[in-house]
Amino acid sequence: EGKPKVTDIVVSNGVDQNKLLQIAASAEKGSEHPLGEAIVKDADEKGLKILKLDFFKAIPGHGIKVKIDGKVILLGNRKLMIESNISLKDLEETSDKLASEGKTPMYISIGDELAGIIAVADTVKENSKKAIEKLHSMGIEVAMITGDNKRTAEAIAKQVGIDRILAEVLPQDKANEVKKLQAEGKKVAMVGDGINDAPALAQADIGIAIGSGTDVAMESADIVLMRSDLMDVPTAIQLSKKTISNIKQNLFWAFGYNTLGIPVAMGILYIFGGPLLNPIIAAAAMSFSSVSVLLNALRLKRFKPAR
Repeated sequence: EGKPKVTDIVVSNGVDQNKLLQIAASAEKGSEHPLGEAIVKDADEKGLKILKLDFFKAIPGHGIKVKIDGKVILLGNRKLMIESNISLKDLEETSDKLASEGKTPMYISIGDELAGIIAVADTVKENSKKAIEKLHSMGIEVAMITGDNKRTAEAIAKQVGIDRILAEVLPQDKANEVKKLQAEGKKVAMVGDGINDAPALAQADIGIAIGSGTDVAMESADIVLMRSDLMDVPTAIQLSKKTISNIKQNLFWAFGYNTLGIPVAMGILYIFGGPLLNPIIAAAAMSFSSVSVLLNALRLKRFKPAR
């Protein structure tokens, strides 16, 4: 639903839960990531004071690095901890368990020691599963490209019926994943709403941006959904097919009508002893051709998506 919440706080080395949350919220205060905002919101609700940062650095696809009271704090995924030589100890099993429940575990280290894990989860939108089922009924394969770890992605995919999972993808690599799908001979429609989705939206054959998303995403997309309802994705595809069908009908009618009408207007019937077409009647017939095409196109106003 785009409203992630803190679900679990697991501590290590005797660190207090509220203290860990306070440090994490202080670190994430300058971040615009939805998971970071969930941590800050939870700290605010518990009345925890935000600490002053001496240093802040965002590490794309990994997390953040900050300094509070002279101590280096790392907050992010498993990759960040491994690359920073932080031992995960016995919390790796806990992290895997949280991920298998569809939650996103974030590690927090203070200095060179792992301090704990904060897990954040977002409720799957009610219409997400319906939208995917509808896409399946239309013969469309559904893939998910996410920066989340594989276990979390698999848990969410299982809930909604996603066919293919592309997990632990760095923000700059999303467009490359779209290219790989296109290299398989597939026509790719990409649905996204964030800044990180913009290159992938531009790379896809059809970019579809969620209306509540960022301006950059909407600028990069071919289609913008006015609501944050994924059921609008199959609706957009249905409307596109109806529109193409209508265009083909209009072209067929226009070509057929003119193929018959123009020779008559030129007097071909007169050659064989028939009447000459009055110019007024010819003009009316020409107008009728345009009006009939327009009326056929107006039938699209009665379009109703199949739910």
